[in-house]
Amino acid sequence: MDPINFGEIPGHVDELLQRGVVSYRSSPADAEAYFRQALAIAPDVLPVYFCLYKIHSYQGALNAALEVASAGLAEATRQAGLSTDIADWSYSTEVADGPRRFSLYTLKALAFIHLKLGLQAEAMQILGHLRRLDPGNQVGWSVVAELGAAL
Repeated sequence: MDPINFGEIPGHVDELLQRGVVSYRSSPADAEAYFRQALAIAPDVLPVYFCLYKIHSYQGALNAALEVASAGLAEATRQAGLSTDIADWSYSTEVADGPRRFSLYTLKALAFIHLKLGLQAEAMQILGHLRRLDPGNQVGWSVVAELGAAL
């Protein structure tokens, strides 16, 4: 298996994430342990949150996914210099890589998690923010919007 490109992250954190990815299929518990270890030593490395909320979502541990995604969003907004209130965020044509993109992508994940938890109003509110913040659908939020509309 080729390594996943998590971007510019410290080598020891990348190693833990790569181990987690490889071990996920045979032992989700081991994968989570690697990802949690990475989070403990590098809480500012955004891909760690992504790995954790993805595996929790895959396993149906939606409350855990919600918790980790919310923490990842908080860290990404801190790094991007964004307000903690999404309503205060302004539209930007710049959705390149980095903390702002991670914030938008994690909003998409949070909308999905809310839908899966049966919290459709919360999901629709998040999707409304994404429509305003990412009208070009650069993070692919329309897929979640279609899922929500089908419910």
